[in-house]
Amino acid sequence: MRFIGDYPAKTDAKGRVFLPVAFRKVLDAEEEKNLVLRNDVFQKCLVLYPESVWNAQLDSLRSQVNQWNSRQQMALRRFEADAEPIELDKNGRLLISKRKLQYAGIEGDVRFLAMVDRIEIWSKAALEEVMNSSVDLGSEMEAMFGQPDGMQP
Repeated sequence: MRFIGDYPAKTDAKGRVFLPVAFRKVLDAEEEKNLVLRNDVFQKCLVLYPESVWNAQLDSLRSQVNQWNSRQQMALRRFEADAEPIELDKNGRLLISKRKLQYAGIEGDVRFLAMVDRIEIWSKAALEEVMNSSVDLGSEMEAMFGQPDGMQP
């Protein structure tokens, strides 16, 4: 499953927002009906997982956690406890809880950002701030992966 793109949207007074059509098409093609929403671990945004991706993520995390390590158990417990099941209504909207909206600082304008097999939901202002303050993309990619073969600096 691969999501692509960055889409603006608006929440209504109840915290509902339309999931972009491009993302709904991917979910429909994969026959994914159930979604899971949780706070991001590193940023003030939300992460929307198709249920199959969420389950694979949990299986991977659980396989790495030592059941006799209390810190690891607590981290996994907190990760799982923060998750909420999400359903799209017949119009393609999802309802984001007030608690989640508050965490991400979402008050109207949002941005949906594809992250391969999951979708980040940002406050428009927060995403712009993060993107504008980030390190130069080319330099960051080179630091992570090195210079591609045949490319000159």
